[in-house]
Parts: sequence; structure tokens; C-alpha cells
Amino acid sequence: MELSLPQRLQKSVSGSFHKTALLQKRVRELIRGAAPLVETKEVNPIKIAFLEMERGLIELIPDEETQTPTL
Repeated sequence: MELSLPQRLQKSVSGSFHKTALLQKRVRELIRGAAPLVETKEVNPIKIAFLEMERGLIELIPDEETQTPTL
């Protein structure tokens, strides 16, 4: 079954948003002093986070405080 345009847009945007959010969160952690998960001489936290994401070492887990409570 072929996806409609809104469905295709949602699928495309949610994928790139997820990756962007993942990188942003990890960069903040690195700036705050978290140890890199890869061995590298790189010091740029954005590049380190990208290397970690490429190697599948990080994943996005929602913060407990930002989750919608279930009833």
C-alpha cells in the first residue's frame, strides 16, 4: 500500500527530527563532561556525538520529566 503525501512527510520529518534531537542531547552531555563512547582525538562535541550515532552507540530516551503522564 502506497503512503499518502502527509504520511510520507511525517515519516521523513520524524526520522530527521529524531536524529537531530539525539545529537543535540548527546552534545549537551559531552559539553557537561560526559566521557566519549568512542576512542578519538576529536575534541569537537558535535563531531564526537555524530561518530557515536554513526556507530549506533547512542539512542534517544525521553526524559522522565518531559513524558506525558498516563492515566
